[in-house]
Amino acid sequence: MIELSPIPFEVENVIASRARLGLIALATDHVIEYELNKIFHEIEGVQLYTTKVPMDPRVTSDTLKSMDNKLAQTAKTLLPGNKFNVVGYGCTSASVVIGEDKVFRAIETAGITSSITTPITACLAAIKTLRGRKIGLLTPYVDEVNSRIRRYFETYGYQINKSVTFSEIDDNRAGMITPKSISDAVMNQFSGEDIDFIFISCTSLRAVDLIPMLESKLQCNVTTSNHALAWHMLRLSGINDQYSNRGELFKKGMLS
Repeated sequence: MIELSPIPFEVENVIASRARLGLIALATDHVIEYELNKIFHEIEGVQLYTTKVPMDPRVTSDTLKSMDNKLAQTAKTLLPGNKFNVVGYGCTSASVVIGEDKVFRAIETAGITSSITTPITACLAAIKTLRGRKIGLLTPYVDEVNSRIRRYFETYGYQINKSVTFSEIDDNRAGMITPKSISDAVMNQFSGEDIDFIFISCTSLRAVDLIPMLESKLQCNVTTSNHALAWHMLRLSGINDQYSNRGELFKKGMLS
């Protein structure tokens, strides 16, 4: 006998009971989902859902800007039919090249959230929260992109006291830079400098696990694109829990 009547069932929202977070990641990014999920999986009831925006692996101002007209449609592919507490756009340099406001407006058209952030937005919030003024900047970017990042911080009144780069144009290779290379660069380039805040820029750099060690050795606040983005998404979603194993930033709420 074939039974055609529906079987009863129950539904529940357990895995995202505290926060449903959306991420628009670059198709070329090897690292951002790995690092954000390392953080979010430590917090019960927080779940990240990801979609990918097409991107050329060569990171230049032109390729970054090319994502501008793809963001709105890409945002609509995030778990269709659902709303998000926060949506993050996972590219630091493109958020600068395109402009934060344009990124926000593009994602807003999808109608999936009223709260949007980017790594540069999150970093600026982190600097304000930790009262940084004199910045040390490490990036993987070629100089035409790197110079735009430096100028962006300066428009907000922050001093870039030292800026260094791996100068790698290929995002696939940037995602393979070892944490040891990043740690060595930070220690060798910023030790003894007049700096009170270090920003490791680019969601392709694997560095979130380095932060407590770097802060301890340098006696200086440190964040990365993924570290700041994860913190900001949590705080914007109303999760103000403090976490002692993720550096000074995760011990703080967000200053308004």
